[in-house]
Amino acid sequence: MPNSPVVPTIRRRRLGATLRRLRHEAGLTLEAAAAAMGWKAPKLSKIESAHQSIRANDVTALLAVYGVADAAVEAALENLARDAGKKGWWQTYSGLASPAYADHIALETDAEAIHAWSPLLVPGLLQTAAYARETITGATTTRSTEEVTGLVEVRMARQAVLSRPGRVPEFWAVIHEAALHQRFAVRPTTMRDQLRRLREVCEMPNVTVQLMALDSTPHPGLVGGYTLTHFPHPMPPIALLENLSGATYVEGDDAAPFTKALERIRAAALPVEDSLARIMEMEESHRT
Repeated sequence: MPNSPVVPTIRRRRLGATLRRLRHEAGLTLEAAAAAMGWKAPKLSKIESAHQSIRANDVTALLAVYGVADAAVEAALENLARDAGKKGWWQTYSGLASPAYADHIALETDAEAIHAWSPLLVPGLLQTAAYARETITGATTTRSTEEVTGLVEVRMARQAVLSRPGRVPEFWAVIHEAALHQRFAVRPTTMRDQLRRLREVCEMPNVTVQLMALDSTPHPGLVGGYTLTHFPHPMPPIALLENLSGATYVEGDDAAPFTKALERIRAAALPVEDSLARIMEMEESHRT
């Protein structure tokens, strides 16, 4: 009986793209690299295009063919190969979480650093449950109350990545001040509680929050928000752009402009200390 086709998950795409780049850097053709492994070229092509899995020990052998002797690189790619087919906790919500959203959660799980420019909303990793419910309800046109509840649960579960035991990612968010003036008629205390949450997460050593002031100068972020996820070397960052039709991932060298843009966005934003002071002022205004 033939094997079932491999679904090209985001982890397999990252692994395949990295192996392809390392092969190019080694100056090897697809045919030459495959022959050195005792494979046919189509097999390696499928691995690089994420349509075939690869075992961790084969990754080690392939890196030797490419002349890669960096132990950290070997460990990172071997781990990615082991995890590529694993199911994450989010699979429990497969009926709610789209494949693109599942990919997003997998990226957060593997991340070394997560950098976000959020002009319209507080980033999901920093939201309160009430804020998440209000914004998900407001943004959807088709979800039932039960489905909204499930999506809120997913968003809250994602936040564990910021405080999990062992390796935690650096999270740096630039939030437009206008997003913190959102009005919530159903539950007026929602924004006050969300501001308190922002103040509290600013105390976490791996979390940095900046605000983009209402009177800021023009910057690259004017064209829209995005999240940039970084991984251990040699895997390149991935940019995520979201809209009503779903999510778009920008991978490999194509993500480089987003890194440069984020540097300018941070420079245009309020300094970290001033951002915290502004958050505290806004929180206090909701108490009066």
